[in-house]
Amino acid sequence: MRSPILRFCLKMLPILLALLLFVASIIMITHELKAHSLQSIWQYLSTISKGHKLTAIALTGFGYLTMTGYDLLGFRYINQSLAPAKIALTAFISYAVGNTIGFTAFSGTAIRYRFYGTWGVSKLKIAQLIIFTHLTFWLGLFAVSGVVFLVDPLSLPAILHLPFKSAHPIGIIFLIFVSIYFVISVFGKGSLKIGSELIKFPAPKISLASISVAALDWGLASAVLYLLLPVGHRLSFPGFFGIYILGLTAGLISSVPGGLGVFETVILLLTPSTVSNADVLGALIAYRAIYYFLPLIVALILFMVREVQQHRMK
Repeated sequence: MRSPILRFCLKMLPILLALLLFVASIIMITHELKAHSLQSIWQYLSTISKGHKLTAIALTGFGYLTMTGYDLLGFRYINQSLAPAKIALTAFISYAVGNTIGFTAFSGTAIRYRFYGTWGVSKLKIAQLIIFTHLTFWLGLFAVSGVVFLVDPLSLPAILHLPFKSAHPIGIIFLIFVSIYFVISVFGKGSLKIGSELIKFPAPKISLASISVAALDWGLASAVLYLLLPVGHRLSFPGFFGIYILGLTAGLISSVPGGLGVFETVILLLTPSTVSNADVLGALIAYRAIYYFLPLIVALILFMVREVQQHRMK
C-alpha cells in the first residue's frame, strides 16, 4: 500500500508541473515584453488591416458554430431530441465562457445543467452529454495532434522542460491512445445501467464525426491567428497549423485557464526568427481579444437576456 505522503505527492505532481509550466511561460513573456516596448506592440496592432480583422471575426464566428457540433453529436449519442437552435445557444455560451475563464468542467457543466434542464432534459442525460463532450474533445485533441506531430515533428522549446526534444514521440503516444479508444469502441460491448438508463460507449461513427469537428474547429482557430500575423511572414498555413496545435496542446495539458502564457510561449518560441517577436505579441493580443473576449462578451449578453426572459415567464 502507498503511504499517505506518497499518495499526496502523486496527487500534487500534476498541479506542480502545471504551475512550473505557467511560471516558466510568464518569465518568458515578461522577458519578451522587456525586450520590446509596449508602444511597438500597440503600433503593430494598429497596422493590422481592417479586412484581416473582419475576416478573423467571421472565422471566429464559424469556429464557435463548429463547436456546437460536439453538443449536437452528444444529443445524438444520448438519443435525446431538442431544437438545434437551443443546443447551439447553450453550446456557444458554454464554450465561450469555458474557453476564456477556464475550469470548463465546472463553468460549462453549470451552464448546460441550467439551460438543458429548463428544456426538459433529465440530469442523467445531461451528465451523459457532458461526459461525451469532454471525452470526444480529448479524443479529437489526441487524434488531430497525433497526426500533425507525426507529419511535422516540431522541435520542442527547452523552456517547457519536457522529456522529448521533438513532438514526434508525443504524436505516437496520442495515436496509441486513440487506437485503444477505437478498439474498445468497436469490440467492447460493455455498458453501465443507472436506474432505467443504459449508458453505452459512443459508436465509432460518432467518434469519427467528433474528430472531424475537432479538426475543423482548430483549423478555423489557427486561421484566425494566422490572419493576424504580419503580412509577408513567409510561413505556410500547414506549417503554422503544427505550431498552433503544439501551443494548444501545451496550454490544455497545463490546465491554465485558456492556456494563458503557455500557449503564447510556444507560439513565440517556434515562430521563425524572421518575424519580430513584438509583432507576434501584437498578433497574440489581437487573437485573444477576437477569439476569446469578443465571444465571451456576446455569450454574457445572451445569458443575461435569457435569464431576464425566464424571470418574466415565471
